Amino acid sequence: MLDYDVEAARYDATRGGRPRARAAAEAVLALVPSSARSLLDIGCGTGSVTEEIALARPALRVFGADASHGMARVARGRIGAVVLGDVGRLPVADAALDAVSAVWLLHLLREEGRVREVVAEAARVLRPGGVFVTTVDKDAGHDVGSDIDAVLAPCLSSQPADTAGLVTGHAARAGLERAGEAAFAGHGQGRSPRRTARAVLRGDYASRLALPGRTAERLAAELTALPDPDRARPDPAYRLLAFRLADGSALT
Repeated sequence: MLDYDVEAARYDATRGGRPRARAAAEAVLALVPSSARSLLDIGCGTGSVTEEIALARPALRVFGADASHGMARVARGRIGAVVLGDVGRLPVADAALDAVSAVWLLHLLREEGRVREVVAEAARVLRPGGVFVTTVDKDAGHDVGSDIDAVLAPCLSSQPADTAGLVTGHAARAGLERAGEAAFAGHGQGRSPRRTARAVLRGDYASRLALPGRTAERLAAELTALPDPDRARPDPAYRLLAFRLADGSALT
């Protein structure tokens, strides 16, 4: 698993930068009612998406929360209002917010019950009618039918933490009902075989791949042996779901 305190300095440059962040923010805001006045972006990382949300809708008070000191430090430089802490135990009062977003977060939460905890916490801090917007099936978004996908396929995790079905079930138990869907492109994230090999060896795919023994080294060798190992394959496409807290009279 990545050390996000260390990764913070290079995170945006290696993951599509502003075009990707802007696309994610636009998709999130397409699912947030125009009447919303407050939004908390949990697992905000460097705040790149959070900042784009704030820039795109000035009337919306936007905050961030992340567990990584390094990530939170970078995010504070962008949006100021960032809480350092566990997104499953937010220092936020009940029914305090109109919206909560979680972009590229739930797939990382591999501990038993962790996704359920975070979804329930999002529901707790929402006002009636508020919305929770989250990416789902994140790792599947990287499967674009390329030769890289064919190499990785035998090692894919059979139990992703953020499948649409699982997240929808957790949301229903927390009093949240499906309220919309959107998609966006991961601009600049189309990886080459050689870049993917380096990522596998670094542990970037810990949430996606089962790599016992020396499997990572074997995969890296297979990837670098593919044709055109430095040519980027197509960009991934990500899926967002929106859930509304029961009693939608507060926001329309």
